Amino acid sequence: MLKGLRVVDFSRFLPGPYASQRLADLGAEVIKIESPGSGDPTRTRGGGLVYSAVNRNKKSITLNLKEPEGQQLAFRLTHKADVVIESFRPGIAKAMGIGFEAVKRENPGVIYCSLTGFGQSGPLSKLGSHDLNYLALSGVLAQLKDETGRPVQPSFQFADMIGGIAASEAVLAALVQRSLTNQGCYLDIAMTDTLIGMMSVHAVIQSVTGTGQGIAELTGDIIAYRIYETADGKYVSLSALEQKFWKNFCRAVGRDEWIADIFSPADPANNTFNELTALFKSRTFTEWAKFSLAVDCCLAPVLETDDLIHSSYVKDKGLAVDIRTEACGLWRQMATSAGGFNPKKPGPGNALPPALGQHNQEVLTGLLGATAAQIGDWQLRGII
Repeated sequence: MLKGLRVVDFSRFLPGPYASQRLADLGAEVIKIESPGSGDPTRTRGGGLVYSAVNRNKKSITLNLKEPEGQQLAFRLTHKADVVIESFRPGIAKAMGIGFEAVKRENPGVIYCSLTGFGQSGPLSKLGSHDLNYLALSGVLAQLKDETGRPVQPSFQFADMIGGIAASEAVLAALVQRSLTNQGCYLDIAMTDTLIGMMSVHAVIQSVTGTGQGIAELTGDIIAYRIYETADGKYVSLSALEQKFWKNFCRAVGRDEWIADIFSPADPANNTFNELTALFKSRTFTEWAKFSLAVDCCLAPVLETDDLIHSSYVKDKGLAVDIRTEACGLWRQMATSAGGFNPKKPGPGNALPPALGQHNQEVLTGLLGATAAQIGDWQLRGII
């Protein structure tokens, strides 16, 4: 769907690369700008696994953005871009001569997206921060608590990934606007703001009722909507909020007397809750997983990552693929965008992440008209 569009991506780590990968999966040509020698820090951290996960189907070129000549080459590349993505701290891109105003003067139709934690302005804009900080400040982390009320340390980077989705969504909307007006635009995407926007239901409920934990029926406080432990120490999720689903469940387990208790509290003082908890612990995870497919009652197993990858749902829909190469070994990729990456079919969507600087000659020659002598000189002087 985005074939023919070019993205120049200066971002690093997780949010920006995830945003540009979503665009690449939809067909855009993504040129990833990396520093010579080391590249994106995720190439070397944790065995390069994060890099492999969010940089497939891109082109990599190296530019030393600390040098004026490298900055000038980067600036010239932005002239050829439909979209520019950067994740520097506020003011850094401008200082390097590749800020929005400078780029727009040469490329009026450019969609320029700055993706940061706190945006380009405000009291926190220049502070360092990470996913956990954005979750904390947005109010989202306070919704993830254990039985004692202590916030849970997530092992999933919600802010980074959702921020990447928000950025790619905004870019797509801006491209639509450009198709109607021939005008480019600047996008200031703050991951914290994106998460705060997702707290709208909680904010309304808080303002009216004084309760800040969201929809009461969805907090695990009633027996029909809760996570239960199985006989082998795994978990299943029950979400039988509608009477028809709760009836299906109760009748399937032979406990019609529970039907009237659908909204009763998940409290040890409630005998139905205790019996329901004991029932779930009487069968294994696999048994409940089979039950969830046989009985229409909004029951689903809580899948670990390995369970997910090998699940029939993922396999049937072709949402994951294992690729084995001599250089990378085995690495697994998950689909990101509708109509994009398709593991069942060979093609550009299945491309490996690029080697550092793999496309230097292709991009610098093809887009900037550089000669082999110039490229060799830049390499010797550490410009690329």
